[in-house]
Amino acid sequence: MAQEIISSNVKAAYDEFYQQHDEAWRMLGAGFKAQHIITVCQGHTFTKVLEVGAGDGSILQYLAEQDFAPQYDAVEISESGVEHIKKRNIKNLQSVQVFDGYHLPFEDNSFDLIILSHVLEHVEHERLLLRELKRVASHLVIEVPRDYKAGVDSRIQHFLAYGHINVYTPTSLRYLLRTEGLEVMKDLTSMIEPEVTRFNTYINQKKPKSAITDLKIKLEYGLKSLLSRLGGKKTAEQMANAYTVLCRTTGQQADIF
Repeated sequence: MAQEIISSNVKAAYDEFYQQHDEAWRMLGAGFKAQHIITVCQGHTFTKVLEVGAGDGSILQYLAEQDFAPQYDAVEISESGVEHIKKRNIKNLQSVQVFDGYHLPFEDNSFDLIILSHVLEHVEHERLLLRELKRVASHLVIEVPRDYKAGVDSRIQHFLAYGHINVYTPTSLRYLLRTEGLEVMKDLTSMIEPEVTRFNTYINQKKPKSAITDLKIKLEYGLKSLLSRLGGKKTAEQMANAYTVLCRTTGQQADIF
């Protein structure tokens, strides 16, 4: 997997991505993402954990603060992201390196667990990356946003603004994983919490604070939560904003022509 797999313009864009850094917003989202990881890994113990596409290190910081594992490593394609991770002084972080997006600078079976949180939607060659992850660890935690909805093709520019070149449903992610020899052990659907929606509305979008807006945010979240509980797994997956899985390698892979 040569470095040329990732184009120079994409690499440059991500190198600059964390230069304009919004710590409060990233830490808010990272707290929930870290909790999703802890939830799907409940009952399992992992000693050596690698986060691939670690961004600014905010998820690893939360995990380290909760003693999720005794050892962490991180790789990230963004040089500005790597610099932010180094500045955090994350407990038990052994190494943080810039990588080319596809080739991990580690030997086979170097880790117990790899974390890939909100990365796969940005990856041009998903299957190449998954095969490299399987080489380095037997267990993976993957979280993706559930971007797919009817008419998603009419919102391409919206998703490209976030760098999302792939859109997923829980079903489509499971299909991808199973055809790459990965078995889903535990999964979790989640919705954007009201706290995150309020921050995005009032801080990011700079809309005026309003009791009516607060009430709408609370009611929408409550209604979707109720429908998810009453409708079962299928409805919960339709209502979800993100999907998290713990999976392991099976040693089998579908023939792809």
